Amino acid sequence: MNRLFMLAAMLSLALSSALAQDDFTRFDENGNFSTGKKENRKDSLGSNKEIPVGLKVWTVDPRFGDRIAAQPDTLSHMFMNKAFTYGMRGEYNMLGNLSSPRLNRVFVNRPADGQFIFTEPYSYFIVPADKFLFTNTLSPITNLSYFSCGDKTDGEDHFTALFGVNAGKRVGVGFKFDYNYGRGFYQNQSTAMFNYTMYGSYIGDRYQAHLLFSTNHQKASENGGITNDNYITHPEMFSENFTTNEIPTVLTKNWNRNDNLSIFFSHRYNIGFNRKVPMTKEEIAAKKFAMEAKKDKKQREKKQNSRTSKAGDNATDNKEYGGRPDNAKIAGTEPEDSARTTRRITVSSKAQADSLMAQSEQPKKDTSWLKNEYVPVTSFIHTLKFENYKRIYEAHQTPTNYYANTYFNAGRLTGDSIFDETRHHRLQNTLALALLEGFNKWAKAGIKAFISSDIRHYELPNTQGRLESFNEQTMSFGGQLAKTQGKTLHYGVTAETWFLGKDAGQLKVDASADLNFPLFGDTVSLAANAFFHRINPGFYFRHFQSRHFWWENNNLSMTIHSRLQATLSSQKTRTKLRFAVDELKNHTYFAQNYTINSDFTRTANTVNVEQSSAAINLLTAELTQDVTLGPLNWESVVTWQRTSHPDVLPLPSLNIYTNLYLRFKIARVLKCDFGADMRYFTDYNAPDYSPALGQFTVQAQTDKVKIGNYPLVNVYANFHLKQARFFILMSHINAGSGNKKYFFAPHYPLNDRMLYFGLSWNFFN
Repeated sequence: MNRLFMLAAMLSLALSSALAQDDFTRFDENGNFSTGKKENRKDSLGSNKEIPVGLKVWTVDPRFGDRIAAQPDTLSHMFMNKAFTYGMRGEYNMLGNLSSPRLNRVFVNRPADGQFIFTEPYSYFIVPADKFLFTNTLSPITNLSYFSCGDKTDGEDHFTALFGVNAGKRVGVGFKFDYNYGRGFYQNQSTAMFNYTMYGSYIGDRYQAHLLFSTNHQKASENGGITNDNYITHPEMFSENFTTNEIPTVLTKNWNRNDNLSIFFSHRYNIGFNRKVPMTKEEIAAKKFAMEAKKDKKQREKKQNSRTSKAGDNATDNKEYGGRPDNAKIAGTEPEDSARTTRRITVSSKAQADSLMAQSEQPKKDTSWLKNEYVPVTSFIHTLKFENYKRIYEAHQTPTNYYANTYFNAGRLTGDSIFDETRHHRLQNTLALALLEGFNKWAKAGIKAFISSDIRHYELPNTQGRLESFNEQTMSFGGQLAKTQGKTLHYGVTAETWFLGKDAGQLKVDASADLNFPLFGDTVSLAANAFFHRINPGFYFRHFQSRHFWWENNNLSMTIHSRLQATLSSQKTRTKLRFAVDELKNHTYFAQNYTINSDFTRTANTVNVEQSSAAINLLTAELTQDVTLGPLNWESVVTWQRTSHPDVLPLPSLNIYTNLYLRFKIARVLKCDFGADMRYFTDYNAPDYSPALGQFTVQAQTDKVKIGNYPLVNVYANFHLKQARFFILMSHINAGSGNKKYFFAPHYPLNDRMLYFGLSWNFFN
């Protein structure tokens, strides 16, 4: 704790300036910026002018390098839920501890499987390149955030530092530091995560570039779950009381380690032309401020010169004379009378004079708030992405007969100890050509084409315990047709097919569209998206080698996943409806089986790769509704899912989140949210977790374990004061009541009642 506070203090002193919460700028659908609320502050000139301070944030498309508008994380709403691994609305299954592996219960929200599957369960901590927020800011930004709960034995600490600054209008740089440490409420459950990211961007008219460097280190203790769920659900069965850290766990000295480094570089060169366009409100405000500052500087210099001149007059008589003496005569011929020349306009009235003056000022008025804009027509894009991963599963004192199979007993560790290591390197290069949208009235959509190369390298242990190499290379090409500008209709279609290497024959087609229209005094948005993906199962589904798990699945069929989804939202009623239909063929998954003995030990553990022979159909319906009655606010999200094969794709029928709170201000400056929220899902045979594989798996044993049908309730007080957000929260307030089935994964109970607090502070000049 003391170290973290010292680090926060040092960073706040070293990193100068940042941004107030409400001082930010948003992108619209056209890529323009609209300014949020600003506060009036005295500037360096001593006047009370409004200084336009703006922050622009965006993500970068990993294929085309396009900037995609995003919103900075500055809102106090639901700030308290950022502390929880189970998600902002409790939609994730997880193992109970901070930054533990997790899996989304809402299937349509799950991301597609990547090549290195071992880091995917840590989505709470690892941010992929296409989700990272690049910044461009008018003033430097610094944010320090800290969340904490518990004590030295079971507590959790999460510290984040963000910094961004600009070197001129075009260059933006910054870094992110993220540190998580969860000691664990139960035995052998600790996690430690460290991330450091540096980024930079150059946004010029012709040349644009984005660079991202990120490194992650993860270490998670694996306890295999508690030996007997009755320690939680029926503690009265035992003759003595057990505290949470006294409940026995299956494994004692087991760890999963993940180390990864990623480099992302995307740049483009634009060919186009220049034109005059009106300035935005933000740009006009900035120019006015600059003009006022220049005028104020001249006035201060004039006053200073006047004071200097008066001081000189008192010392010597050095008076300077200007102008013409009253008795001076004009040399040369006297000019003609203006009334007698034909080159001058006769002004006979004041109205005529005013009209002429207005006309003379008209050209200046029309061009004063115009700017020169470069309009790109064609872009040449290159994107490079390099990833380096290493995973180690280390175990000691493995229980006897815990694993059903042993494939080798050699290498770094032998006997009841395990040291399974795998490595993965990946290099992707993409070249793209784009004819951009909107450069003239006929260019209603943008057209892009690309070709991509993917080189993949894997290492797995062989029967001697030494690493064996596997290499794959593939190439693909595709194109995109998209309309992103305008306020009414947007659409996009992207297709990619693989023609060389291991993935030859793969096909991905993605389409989306949205329509915004007025209806009964309201703005209604209708969005639809669909995709068709025919892809190979990832490398680790086809090949895996370790001490106790081993498979060669060269005959796996391509998985086929299609989806049709529609979303209808109303701004006035604050309602959103979402419907989705999925079909999965050759669905590929991990299946785990083991035996629980009478003494609650586990034996004969196996994990295998399975493919569903039957097509899986999935229906999803979701309602999001927000209601406000004076200071009372009620927000709810209800998701219904129906899967045709729950034994292969297990999902809860209902997933509910609801949040009821009072919102008000104290002394007109302190914003307060006092309330309680609840997350709930119906019981189902949820995916189990394999420590040796670090993955969630389908339960394959006969006696399956159900979780769910338990409401998890938190009460909180959330505050926002100027540049600071902070909260106090009591989690799991209903611990010990009801059926006590507070498991978000089989055999992994959640923490009992705990007091959390969190603080996020923005610094600025």
